[in-house]
Amino acid sequence: MRISGKVLALPFDGIDTDQIIPAMHLTVIEPGGLGRFLFTGHAELAARLAAAPDSSILVAGADFGCGSSREHAAWALRERGFDAVIAPSFARIFLENAYNNGLVPIVLDAPGIAMCAASSTLEIDVESETVVTASGERFAFTLDPLRKSFLAGGGYLQYLNAKIPSIRAWAAARVAS
Repeated sequence: MRISGKVLALPFDGIDTDQIIPAMHLTVIEPGGLGRFLFTGHAELAARLAAAPDSSILVAGADFGCGSSREHAAWALRERGFDAVIAPSFARIFLENAYNNGLVPIVLDAPGIAMCAASSTLEIDVESETVVTASGERFAFTLDPLRKSFLAGGGYLQYLNAKIPSIRAWAAARVAS
């Protein structure tokens, strides 16, 4: 799986879920229509997003996605066209929601974050776990192996749905024997 795209740099620590998608927009229980509300909980984040309408890779500060548990934050990012978020650290629940919804969460150290934030575009190879800047700097990252397979399948539910035929075949073989 390869991701290429323009960068939206949000060099702030502690961007929380209410800044990503304000609670007033949590009126749905499944993905759909949340992308238009992305970052409306913080004027500067919204302005930076508006200035980079074609961005698909977000580079942020530490503890991205902290705050309340809401899968809506990952949904809003995906619906707005983001394929990956690069940060020094993620809130645990956001990290799980990212993996589950096919949003690639990449942890890099401070020098890697700075170089990625300064780049206009990035190339991400999820399989080889590398990020390459527009000027050719290369950074390695590590994904959880099982959750990496979720990403390759488009998210956890899509990953599970793809397993249904083999599960049915296994169950039928057990009944037949």
